[in-house]
Amino acid sequence: MEDTFIPQTRPGERALDEYDLMQHYRFWKEDLTYCAEVGSEMVRWGIPWYRINPEQGKWDWDWLDRVIDTFDDLQLDLVADLVHYGTPLWVKDEFVNPDYPQRVAEYAAAVADRYRGRIKHYTPLNEPLLNIMYCGEFGQWPPYRTGDRGFVDVLRGVSRGIVTAQTAIEETDAHADFMHVEASFRFAGDFDAHRETHEHLKHRNYLVQDLVMGLVGQDHALVPYLERHGFSDNDLEWARTNTAQPDVVGVNYYPQHSTEIFENGVTHSGGPTDLRPRFDAGTDGMKDVLTSFAERYKKPVFLTETSYTGTEEQRIDWMNRSLAAVHELRSSGVNVLGYTWWCITDMMEWSYRPGTGRPMDYLLKMGLWSLEEDDAGVLQRVKTPVADNFLRHAVIARQPAS
Repeated sequence: MEDTFIPQTRPGERALDEYDLMQHYRFWKEDLTYCAEVGSEMVRWGIPWYRINPEQGKWDWDWLDRVIDTFDDLQLDLVADLVHYGTPLWVKDEFVNPDYPQRVAEYAAAVADRYRGRIKHYTPLNEPLLNIMYCGEFGQWPPYRTGDRGFVDVLRGVSRGIVTAQTAIEETDAHADFMHVEASFRFAGDFDAHRETHEHLKHRNYLVQDLVMGLVGQDHALVPYLERHGFSDNDLEWARTNTAQPDVVGVNYYPQHSTEIFENGVTHSGGPTDLRPRFDAGTDGMKDVLTSFAERYKKPVFLTETSYTGTEEQRIDWMNRSLAAVHELRSSGVNVLGYTWWCITDMMEWSYRPGTGRPMDYLLKMGLWSLEEDDAGVLQRVKTPVADNFLRHAVIARQPAS
């Protein structure tokens, strides 16, 4: 499920809660049933922290209890996103709040304690690099920091929060495991014209995971950058001595968006209002990012998000090609544990947040079920041939090897 939760607003913005926009709070049981219907074994699904923890020390478990019961009833293995870009309203200054690592650890421990043995897999924070870019570099999401100093300040909080959240879960439920999930950023085009920028971004792709795994020593390529922009010796020492080791590294890849092009004579910030052009690198790009994360961290990898925004035929074609590429990687020795289609239904584009239109004006056609609004404003779920194609692959995958 698409599970972005950014409840904070400023003038000209609206709260971004995808469960609300997609009417998942109303149709959550149906949506989970659809996941089972197409043969899913695991589902990535996020907990709306701001709703279950509306005030510091106050918890509202009623709805989440029913959701977890349904996961059990459907025999779906839940990979729980704890943080998906946002915090509760009462966490002032969000990821740069000095108490954020403690607050997110309290939340993680509360969830792990209540659902001990039932939630077996956790993602402490989804796509931390993209989270930091939007919150700390581009000023798009709270705490609305910008530039290199903003990036580093949010990086400090986010990376520490991943470690404290995972540690809190480990201390509460010794049998839980962890899938860290990162966005993939690839680059093509004229590297010579943008040599310094490309070199920096190439290393930045792995910076958060390097930090939380304790891999940023003095010889790390980005230590000078970190130190120039406010990362102290104490910060580096904390990161080396306080770590969160994933059991699996998840990588998100979208063929239409994950590869950015550098152009000679043209400079882009790379932010949402000044994007670099995109290049569809297809399955070659997907195999590249999965292999690079597997080789760097010596961990199993999981394609934790992929999809294609377009017609049903285009989505089916990408599903077939991307699954074939996963099998090719496995045959070549890359330990790819699983494949995730994002998502079970269509979703609303993030541009809804600064926009003024109705939710359906921002619809992205990428689901196995389409969202179709009726005269009463209800988003009816309509099964597509893409769902049948997913089921076909799921059935094949479960057949014993000959």
